[in-house]
Parts: sequence; structure tokens; C-alpha cells
Amino acid sequence: MAKVELFVNGRAVTGEAEDRTLLVHFLRENLGLTGTHVGCDTSQCGACVVHVDGRAVKSCTMLAAQASGSTITTIEGLSPNGELHPLQVAFRENHALQCGFCTPGMIMTSVDMIRRHPNGLDEATVRDQLEGNICRCTGYHNIVKAVLDASDKMGKGAVKAA
Repeated sequence: MAKVELFVNGRAVTGEAEDRTLLVHFLRENLGLTGTHVGCDTSQCGACVVHVDGRAVKSCTMLAAQASGSTITTIEGLSPNGELHPLQVAFRENHALQCGFCTPGMIMTSVDMIRRHPNGLDEATVRDQLEGNICRCTGYHNIVKAVLDASDKMGKGAVKAA
């Protein structure tokens, strides 16, 4: 068993996990953070994306023990005050979700994308950088629209990316 010490969504957490435990399973099973979804366990779908030390990471590609000492933000950590993050608002306003299974991963990937492109995004960049996130319900059009909308609003200084 490995001792895992993390700073998750603003709080320090400690736990034990088998050496083979993936970060996604540690978050869901040990910490009860079920917003991070398990979609494929092969790093193809992106449903499990979280931020590790500020960068979007597919949490099914990382062992919990590897993440020890890191700062983790999950979808639950984007709105600590109970107010939706601007990207969550944009997804709602632009009808960018259907079943919602992929949505947490899409949002976490997009928040990091917007952070990395502070001067704005274009449709081609959004489509390219969401390639690692699969949605089986939509045609991505409204997802791209939502990311561009949030990027515009966040880039104007109203709100900064988490």
C-alpha cells in the first residue's frame, strides 16, 4: 500500500491505496469525488480529465501514488462557492451537453485550454485540442461554441481561468 497525500479542491487529503490504483479510482472511491468519470480506462475518451498542478491530465493514465504531493482540481473544485464556473455557464447557455457523461472531462480540458491561450481561441484550435475528449451524443458544434464563448468572456478580464 502506498501513502497518498494530495491537496484536492482546496483541502489536504491523505489516504492509502494499492500501488496499482489509478488516480481516477482514488478520487472516486477513496474521496467520493464522482464527478470525475471512468469512461474507458485506456486514455482515449477524456471523461476522467482533472487538473494536476494546474494542467489537464487524464486521471486514468496516472497512478494515485504518482500524484502524491500534487494539487488536484476536479470538476467539483471549479465552483467552490456554489456558483458555476464561467465554462459551466457557457456549456449550459450554449446547449453543449446532452447526457452529461463527457461534460466534466470536456470542461476540465477546456479550462486548461483557455488558460494556455489567454489571447483567445479559434474554432480550429478548440476542435484540435478537444480531440482527446469523446462525446457520443453531440456533433461537438455546441461544445466548441461554448468553449469559444467562455474564452471570450474570461479573456475580457471578467473572470480568470481556475
